[in-house]
Amino acid sequence: MERPAPSLPDVIAAVATAPGRGGVGVIRISGPGLLPMAQALTGKNPEPRNAGFVRFADSKGATIDEGILLFFPAPRSFTGEDVLELQGHGGPVVMQMLLARCVELGARLAEPGEFSRRAFLNGKMDLAQAEAVADLIEASTAAAARSAVRSLSGAFSDETHRITDALIDLRMLVEATLDFPEEEVEFLQKGRALERLAGIRGRLLDVLDRARQGALLRTGMNVVLVGQPNVGKSSLLNCLAGEERAIVTEIAGTTRDALRETIAIEGIPIHIIDTAGLRETADPVEKIGVERTWREIERADVILRLVDARSGLEAEDATIDAALPTGVERITVFNKIDLSGQAPERRDGGGGIALHLSAKAGQGIDLLRSELLRVAGWHAHGEDVVLARERHLVALRRALEHVEIAGEQSGALELFAEELRQAQECLGEITGEFSSDDLLGVIFSRFCIGK
Repeated sequence: MERPAPSLPDVIAAVATAPGRGGVGVIRISGPGLLPMAQALTGKNPEPRNAGFVRFADSKGATIDEGILLFFPAPRSFTGEDVLELQGHGGPVVMQMLLARCVELGARLAEPGEFSRRAFLNGKMDLAQAEAVADLIEASTAAAARSAVRSLSGAFSDETHRITDALIDLRMLVEATLDFPEEEVEFLQKGRALERLAGIRGRLLDVLDRARQGALLRTGMNVVLVGQPNVGKSSLLNCLAGEERAIVTEIAGTTRDALRETIAIEGIPIHIIDTAGLRETADPVEKIGVERTWREIERADVILRLVDARSGLEAEDATIDAALPTGVERITVFNKIDLSGQAPERRDGGGGIALHLSAKAGQGIDLLRSELLRVAGWHAHGEDVVLARERHLVALRRALEHVEIAGEQSGALELFAEELRQAQECLGEITGEFSSDDLLGVIFSRFCIGK
């Protein structure tokens, strides 16, 4: 006997665990009135927030899988709606069978980020916290993960709200003064308006500085190794990675394709790209490698131009240098000082920064790590770094700009008040108080399915 499928409006479902095989797989369901679906799936009415062993059944009552059922009734759930979590065996086939049964019972497949979007729209978290969910999942270093957890717990939002509250208090003072124009100068002086504005500006500068550092933690930096064949690019990649990731031989042209490895320096993800040696070649495979090298160079944040310390800069190096894009930080690395008899050192001359090191012997590698941190603009901030996205940085910069313009308009209170209002709106974009539907669509579409 077939079990009837309840009619449930706007219920969403998705596999919430990563694709592939695992010991446990989770399907998350969110929407109004999910108890009938739980009954149809398991034959049981689950107790709120109590894990219970169940058998998940198809429309004819045959067992699809067995596992754990969890029920979180609204509003005390991640999305603020009724939420079911079905925990079964983590095979892709059984997960898809169970997901198909949920769709049969009235759910639809969730869009990317739709669970988090519903949590935001239902007031369970603000926009910065919702973005921190995705950042925590994508974190590539422990420092980035810790910063994402702080943002998820509301640290970034709380700081933004404190600055917003200070702006609102100052706006109240200024707008009250507009009602008594004959007393405006004395009123503003007693209220320490300009002093309070300077305090707001200082707090914005501090948050913006920590947000810039957090943006580095989130996205990292692309560092491309370039140079003639056999100058030690692959050896340098292996040295930085701490393991033999690239094949190293005395044969020029060993590296034929770009090889990527991510390392962490002070918690910052540094994406090292080893490339084919740049030279004219008749080998068709090596030619493709050289073409890919130039494509990687176009995406570089930093170019490490490697040179053999024994021979120094040659005509071929000058040709490579002339072809490199302008506006990209480049560091010349004189490698193989263990063979040339030189000591590790850093030089800052008219030709830019030059480092003398040995990738094979590990000499001078700390100089390179320090130089990469300098280029990135990193400085230690302890545990209060804000894991920011580009839109957060833009909003903070615009808020700071409005505050600074307000300081120039202290003689025209209407303009002063308007700049404060616009600064407040900029900060509201971070947490979602002022957000267009288009912006929300872009933000949540970048989340993974099931989150």
